[in-house]
Amino acid sequence: MSDMTGADLVDLDLSADTKEAAARALAERMAARGRVTDLEGFLADVAAREAQLPTGLDGGIGIPHCRSEHVTAPTLAFGRSARGIDFGAADGPADLVFLIAAPAGADDAHLTILSSLARQLMNAEFTDALRAVADPARAAALIRGEEPAAGDEDSAERASADGEDSVAAPAAASAVAATAPATGEPQPSAAPEPPFRIVAVTSCPTGIAHTYMAAESLENAAREAGVEIVVETQGSAGFERLEPEVIAAADGVILAHDVPVREKDRFAGKPTVDTGVKAAVNRPGELIGEVRAKAARGEATAGGAAGSAGTAAATPVERGGEPGEGYGTKLRKWLMSGVSYMVPFVAAGGLLIALGFAIGGYEIDKAPSVTDHFAWAQADSWAALFFQIGGVAFAFLVPVLAGYIAYGMADRPGLVPGFVGGSIALTVNAGFLGGLAAGLISGAVVLAVQRVRMPKALRGIMPVVVIPLLSAAVVGFLMFVVLGKPIASAQEAMTDWLDGLSGANAVLLGALLGLMMCFDLGGPVNKVAYTFATAGIAVSDPSDSAMKIMAAVMAAGMVPPLAMALATTVRARLFNAAERENGKAAWVLGASFISEGAIPFAAADPLRVIPSSMVGGAVTGALSMAFDATLRAPHGGIFVVPLIGNPLLYLVAVAAGVCVTTALVVVLKGLRKQARDSVTRGPGDADPSTRTPGAKQPVSA
Repeated sequence: MSDMTGADLVDLDLSADTKEAAARALAERMAARGRVTDLEGFLADVAAREAQLPTGLDGGIGIPHCRSEHVTAPTLAFGRSARGIDFGAADGPADLVFLIAAPAGADDAHLTILSSLARQLMNAEFTDALRAVADPARAAALIRGEEPAAGDEDSAERASADGEDSVAAPAAASAVAATAPATGEPQPSAAPEPPFRIVAVTSCPTGIAHTYMAAESLENAAREAGVEIVVETQGSAGFERLEPEVIAAADGVILAHDVPVREKDRFAGKPTVDTGVKAAVNRPGELIGEVRAKAARGEATAGGAAGSAGTAAATPVERGGEPGEGYGTKLRKWLMSGVSYMVPFVAAGGLLIALGFAIGGYEIDKAPSVTDHFAWAQADSWAALFFQIGGVAFAFLVPVLAGYIAYGMADRPGLVPGFVGGSIALTVNAGFLGGLAAGLISGAVVLAVQRVRMPKALRGIMPVVVIPLLSAAVVGFLMFVVLGKPIASAQEAMTDWLDGLSGANAVLLGALLGLMMCFDLGGPVNKVAYTFATAGIAVSDPSDSAMKIMAAVMAAGMVPPLAMALATTVRARLFNAAERENGKAAWVLGASFISEGAIPFAAADPLRVIPSSMVGGAVTGALSMAFDATLRAPHGGIFVVPLIGNPLLYLVAVAAGVCVTTALVVVLKGLRKQARDSVTRGPGDADPSTRTPGAKQPVSA
């Protein structure tokens, strides 16, 4: 790290009040050193990364970081704030701020800086020294590790040793485990029994900061508790697997992760604590105590992802959150798990069906099976083929939705009852509502079965025989006999209500769907509106109202990226270089109905971009419904315009929403620029239009 930071990159009196201002102050130091070529472009990249996940850490620490094409070499700048700056940490503002920059594509360098710093930040002596240091050069030396954080050599040597990657030499850890006291022979300074051995895995969405902080925190807590621990950090640059003999010798397992653990089956049969990565950072001692208690009770996972004898492991979507997360949040994640796996089937099947109609006309649904009749030279045969392939793909929608809702709740054991329940929902005409119910019921049944204490002899067949058999039987009974018909009646009632929509009611529904599509640009609210629309057309003969809803949803989803592209064209001076480049790509993304094309703009300036997008989306959705535009395809953007009913008026609706959003963004950004110029320009200053470009606009308000 010697060439990555220096005294000129240290500000011990950081006066910024916001995280954006702090990033700018430290980035200006990087630019002065020649490490950042485009200050505004780099700050936009920092803001985009911050929008993904807050970089504040408990203990008064903020670590904004990103990879950027505007960075010439890996660089670290440090600032110390007397008042504190809010970086989103649960325990309050940060007084120690580390801005880390790496060139685009420099994954290894970025990881090296962050992982080394993350481990140092878990050392109280290190952070205390940074809070007390008075000389920038000494602060830089502390960060580089060139002088100990505490006065005694032993502390410095231990901090240096702890800074090594816990997975850099797992074979050495294996040797430690092998030479640990394994018998009751008396040792001069050891307990009669062998030490409790733990293996752990840590990972986070970015695979950098929290991954290594959790590892360091667990190692420190294990040392204090007198237990042995070996941690596998599954970072963004990959991971080195724990040795099989280390896992075999372990008495317990801690999985601290916000993304799925790779090769989780390795830890089957061990007492396991499965939690989010922040829990390992904030309360490692509790996790160690919990896994020891489970080992004492004889609780062990039945399979790589199955439940345990007495308690169920965290599930793919649950483990991404905090232990105290509410059921409302968990329910949303479970449902989004099913929707995310269903969407590719919707897109593929819907486009094939639409292509069949485009080639063969709307009577193609009455064509005979292509297995009985297919003429290579006839367009109608190809149309029938596309239509029938799309129909088969659509037949998977409800089973996939139900199966992966159950998967989100109970991991792989939930797939069998979920798919079975979803198929039964189709059989009894319960539709998407039946699929939602079947998925939730399947997950709940599997979790209940997992909590039953089974004889040791049955644990090996739990994931492949016992759980699928019992859960499929229970779910099948409930869907066929108890819940299927009532849900089918509710589905029919909802369909009749949609068919009856007309006039002002239809326009209001279009506006509401437009607001939802533009609220979070591909997030959960956007997906709810999109799923609602696709559910209506995912039948062989969709109603006119369902096709109107699909048209309104797609039109509104195209508005934000197209509006941002237009805004960067008509008022380029309101956007930095990176945003202008993103605007070029947004033309194509918006035209293709990819709402995520507006995310870089929303991340950099959410207070102006998101409300403007919502207004434009509402206008487009309402106009599309008012124009009676219809659409059979669930995706495609302007490329499926030939399949749209009333295509010219449909394009007018899209254009109207784009113009409204563009106008609002330009006006709001212009007002911000004027307000800031009036504040920064003193009585004797020149007009801002004649000044040299020194103080540029911040990334966001």
